[in-house]
Amino acid sequence: MAESTKKEKKKKEKKTKATYYEIKGNAVSRKKRFCPKCGSGVFMADHKDRSSCGTCGYTEWKAKQNP
Repeated sequence: MAESTKKEKKKKEKKTKATYYEIKGNAVSRKKRFCPKCGSGVFMADHKDRSSCGTCGYTEWKAKQNP
């Protein structure tokens, strides 16, 4: 009989909200934007050509840069 060829799934690392902030001296800054519809506390995902909210689906397209 042939051996089973199951692929191993990669374990997805769970991100915490602490990874979305950066501390410089006494100031705290956000690395990602908040969703304008959902309000503070809901971060938008940063893709190559857009920013989108996973909760409500709000999307902002980034401007194309001409070389």
